[in-house]
Amino acid sequence: MDNDKPLQPETEDETETELVPQSSDKTLYCEAEPPPTVEKVKPARENSETDLEIEDNEKFFTTGQKELYLEACKLSNTAVTKLELEDNCIMEEGVLSLVEMLQENYYLQEMNISNNHLGLEGARIISDFFERNSSSIWNLELSGNDFKEESAAPLCQALSTNYRIKKLDLSHNQFSDIGGEQLGQMLAINVGLTSLDLSWNNFHTRGAVALCNGLRGNVTLTKLDLSMNGLGNEGAVALGEVLRLNSCLVYLDVGGNDIGNEGASKISKGLESNESLRVLKLFLNPISMDGAILLILAIKRNPKSRMEELDISNVLVSEQFMKTLDGVYAVHPQLDVVFKAVQGLSAKKTIFLLTNPMKLIQNYADQHKITVMDFFKSLNPTGTMKMSVDEFQKVMIEQTKVPLNQYQVREVIRKLDEKTGMVNFRVVVRRNHNADKKGRLTQLQALLCRTKLQLCADRLSL
Repeated sequence: MDNDKPLQPETEDETETELVPQSSDKTLYCEAEPPPTVEKVKPARENSETDLEIEDNEKFFTTGQKELYLEACKLSNTAVTKLELEDNCIMEEGVLSLVEMLQENYYLQEMNISNNHLGLEGARIISDFFERNSSSIWNLELSGNDFKEESAAPLCQALSTNYRIKKLDLSHNQFSDIGGEQLGQMLAINVGLTSLDLSWNNFHTRGAVALCNGLRGNVTLTKLDLSMNGLGNEGAVALGEVLRLNSCLVYLDVGGNDIGNEGASKISKGLESNESLRVLKLFLNPISMDGAILLILAIKRNPKSRMEELDISNVLVSEQFMKTLDGVYAVHPQLDVVFKAVQGLSAKKTIFLLTNPMKLIQNYADQHKITVMDFFKSLNPTGTMKMSVDEFQKVMIEQTKVPLNQYQVREVIRKLDEKTGMVNFRVVVRRNHNADKKGRLTQLQALLCRTKLQLCADRLSL
């Protein structure tokens, strides 16, 4: 029956199409290659050359270098997540090309275009892009770009609607009080930023107050760098109020802001009730020991304080300050106060403060015929090889086997800290092993040297 006959292709061309498979690479090439205007005659080639090589060479002649470069960028832009363009003088024209690329790139997450003299026009181009485009960038560095007061408005407008940017660096620009007001308004409504660097600008009292007003209700910013501005004591009043009301800031740097003892007193009022701040940097401010005492006593009076570092590293303190500080450490063993030096400290006490704590622990271990690691494990209630830094610091201060001061405990933590919030006792074993290995290597090198010298002497005697 006719119905039982196998179906036949209608034309010869259709048969050929079904029999010849299409290469995916070749298809991609055909789509990318512009239609030829004239027919080319391919030169004779050696038999060892593949069709792929022929196509690649032909493409080189039919496609310009710019097109090849752009095609390569399209193929690689899915793998690049961080773009470093610092100090390249890209200016306005470069920024326009950059945002054009970003409109099609959804993979880039970090971008550094610092020190490129972008100015007002560059700020407008960048701001317009981030206000209108849902980019994946979360870390944006715009330090040192000649941004002045007028640049603050478009940048803040973009940040008022773009919540994808988490980390922003605007340091080393020329924002002043008007810029501070714009940034303060932005911080009041932004719910994306977690880290903001505004160091080395020109904020003074008015700008500082405006920034602090915005920080009062901010619920996402955890790290703020305002160092090297001009906040002064009046700005410190506003900072103290922020610390009293804000429950989000963890790191605050206001070094180099002409804050004296009066300002330190206002900041200490905020520290008495703050439960979130862990790091406060006040270095390079004209604070004396009296202001420093106000700060540490404020922390002592706050049982819920989480302060871990107070940097007053330009302040010269006394032995009486040290006694007061020991009382603060008893309440908050996690705290580390960094100061310049102890004035009038006797030579004997100075030696005690500077004695290598690891040597003291090693001497104790040798006397009791145990290892240093056994000593550390004995301090851990769980008997494991790791402890949190806070717990370890507390037990090291409270233990009486090897009495150590706060500075020696800090040195021990520095040697054992894994930079993850944990100390690892195995570090002692690894370092001892490396030291032994280095010592054996040094001995071997000395032996070889002596052997060579002996051989030279023998040859000279012959």
